[in-house]
Amino acid sequence: MPDDSAFDVVIAGGGMVGASLAVALAALPLRVLVVEARPPADAAQPSYDDRATAVSESSRRILDGIGCWPRLAAAAAPIRAVHVSERGAFGATRLRAADHDLESFGYVVENRIIGRALWESIEAADGLTAWAPAKVVGLEQGAAHIDLRIDRGDAAPVSVAAKLLVAADGAGSPLRTMAGIAHQVRDYAQSAVIANLTPATDPAGTAFERFTPSGPLAVLPLTERRATIVWTLSPADAVAQAEKSDADFLAALQAAFGYRLGVFRKVGRRARYPLSLVQSEAWHAGRVVLVGNAAHGIHPVAGQGFNLGLRDAAVLAELVARHGDPGASELLEEYAEWREEDRARTVRDTDSLVQLFTSDFAPLRAGRRLGLVGLDLLPAARAAVARRGMGLGGRLPRLALGRPLAP
Repeated sequence: MPDDSAFDVVIAGGGMVGASLAVALAALPLRVLVVEARPPADAAQPSYDDRATAVSESSRRILDGIGCWPRLAAAAAPIRAVHVSERGAFGATRLRAADHDLESFGYVVENRIIGRALWESIEAADGLTAWAPAKVVGLEQGAAHIDLRIDRGDAAPVSVAAKLLVAADGAGSPLRTMAGIAHQVRDYAQSAVIANLTPATDPAGTAFERFTPSGPLAVLPLTERRATIVWTLSPADAVAQAEKSDADFLAALQAAFGYRLGVFRKVGRRARYPLSLVQSEAWHAGRVVLVGNAAHGIHPVAGQGFNLGLRDAAVLAELVARHGDPGASELLEEYAEWREEDRARTVRDTDSLVQLFTSDFAPLRAGRRLGLVGLDLLPAARAAVARRGMGLGGRLPRLALGRPLAP
């Protein structure tokens, strides 16, 4: 009988990245415990709320490789074209998947649907144990394992030993602090207003990125002729817009976006999220390792947050598959080296877009408008941008290449 207090890997955080890692590890002969503060179906579960996620092509391959994509495909809206423009300016960039011999650049899937598919896979896997609600409230590092105290809502915390603790507990990660890993935060002084809506014209596979004076406005296709928006505003404006009547909100959104999709007819529940750049100063400490937003919380301007975190999970799973000890220092050093290049590039790309399109400096305004025109005219440049957006640049894990987790 296995020891119920001893695990190979404990994953603290059952959101989309943590749950994906758990499902990937289910293919290995390991005992894995997922600890999640809220039940997955809880309406307050922040990872599985009303938002939708842009799933890049590399992420689709990862989800397919861990057996989850078949559960998602019917609810996934393909992105067959991307239209980038700036409000009040000439010039635009149009990227079409067909120009690159692709069916799509990626897909848009609602978070609740992703969460349900992942947790169904967790519950069906023999090697996975899930405790929810539960949270890690203490840890003590050892040479060969890490001792954890886990609060399951009982009178006293449960003691558990693990060879590796994965902190997948979000940008505010308590475990990052417990492990002594410092982080930096830069407040963008912006908030995102997120909602699903129904436009008069079916988006039909086109995603729009509209840069406005307040920040970027993304309108992404969903199934059933719907769209989802991520509208970046000042914190005060975000509060005002979220509290408006549906009619007044749609009128303001229409003024910012225009009529490329006709009249916006209906909007669902709106939510607000403050935006900041969060970066850990290390990827691991002892037998604790960071994935997803615990390691990097980025601006949603390019829709790369989940995709970056999912590559964390795929790389870590691949390295664990190669090593006998999932918490070995050489494994975690290789993970940190591998992931740092991808993180640095993605943070640089997204942060540069935010800075470029929120600047009122006249030469920058002129340069970005010419850049949109130039990019539209240069096939090679468009191809490079498309490849980066699909998560196919740099060194990729096996799952993102469409290969099995281990040779």
